Amino acid sequence: MSTTTSAEPNTHRRALKGGMAALVGTTIEWYDFYVYATAAAIIFPHVFFPEDLDPALATLASFGTYAVAFFMRPLGGIIFGHIGDKLGRKPALTITLVLMGVATTLVGLLPGYAQIGIWGPILLILFRMMQGLAVGGEWGGASLMAVESAPAKWKNFYGGFTQVGNPLGALMATGAFWALSALGEDALMSWGWRLPFIFSIVLIAVGFWVRYRVEETPVFAAKVEGQEQSTPLLFALKNNWSPILLGFLIIAMSSGGYVIATTFVQNYAATPEIGLNASVMLGALTIASLIEALVTLPIAALGDKIGAKTVMYIGIIGSFLVILPLVLSIQSKNIAMIWLFVILIRVTLSGAWAPLSTLMAQMFRPQSRYTSMSLSYGMGAAVWGGLSPAIASLLLVWTGGNFWSVVAFFGVLTLAAWIGVRFAPQHSDTAPVTGSFTARTDTTAVNITD
Repeated sequence: MSTTTSAEPNTHRRALKGGMAALVGTTIEWYDFYVYATAAAIIFPHVFFPEDLDPALATLASFGTYAVAFFMRPLGGIIFGHIGDKLGRKPALTITLVLMGVATTLVGLLPGYAQIGIWGPILLILFRMMQGLAVGGEWGGASLMAVESAPAKWKNFYGGFTQVGNPLGALMATGAFWALSALGEDALMSWGWRLPFIFSIVLIAVGFWVRYRVEETPVFAAKVEGQEQSTPLLFALKNNWSPILLGFLIIAMSSGGYVIATTFVQNYAATPEIGLNASVMLGALTIASLIEALVTLPIAALGDKIGAKTVMYIGIIGSFLVILPLVLSIQSKNIAMIWLFVILIRVTLSGAWAPLSTLMAQMFRPQSRYTSMSLSYGMGAAVWGGLSPAIASLLLVWTGGNFWSVVAFFGVLTLAAWIGVRFAPQHSDTAPVTGSFTARTDTTAVNITD
């Protein structure tokens, strides 16, 4: 790393460049991810599985392919975390972006079950695994690119740039399907659904250009690069196992709760028992994604004023309180109320999402931070995000379609996330590399002396 690169640490200019690189990349990656999630809910049960398969089983199988990516995330976190901790955040993030774009484009070109039979779902699973590897290494690195470049009193704000990528990606994905639904169901099911996947190749070119131009983070340059260190994974398991487990719990709401409140309720509203047109939920989710994108940075900045943990508490509890009227509005088919509560729960979920990059980045010391953070996030996403749709589907089957069993499960996610936040440690990047691994556990901001 050049002297120029490390001589300008933690300025707003550098933080903005890092934040924008994180924002553009994560927006594209989450667009790819949500394009698949949306298609898994309303398209894939009909395209990649036999026509005579029971609709409930086809949906469960489709969500199974969706879940595969979540279980690849920990492996992606280990692979790209190793690259990010050894060679730098920048090269790891460039590779994840290209991998995700290739996988998504290939899904858009994949023939369905009617054309190639069982190879359709097999290849679908393979491409989904590639997506999971990419996302597993993406989020932690993008978060560090933003947080490690930010001034001390602005870490939550700039960390929020990474988090805006999620609602923007969801906005683009659901918006694309919402627009395509105007072509009619036949066109959407036969060829229209492929267009958002194929369009990914254009976005990847833009994201690659942005990330190629960004600088390495000052924390990596000053405290990691050139230092003797053991294998990042071994270092993480030896020194960071406790915060890794706490991070796993924190992800319960921002991953599992998020999937239930978005993808699963979308599928529930389209079931024969409810029978809402797909355009109703697609429209609501599109507008909700826009609102969430607008409020994410202000909510993240609030973490610099009152503490990231306080914001997280409000978001976690608020999301549980909003899921109740959201279910009632879907069951009553009240379109106006559905739109209201879909938007509101995305705002409350943003409280559990916007400060997450900074909160989790500061749970670990710079050494093996990329690996530790990605592993914690990946395991949480695998269990909470990957299994939540399948668990919710099984609960509906076991209870004869009683959605309140799913609400009770949402309560379990709420409790797990609250416990994780409560005991999450917070480290300061100004501490010496050789300093104690014992971290602060209060709820106030750290690094306030810079």
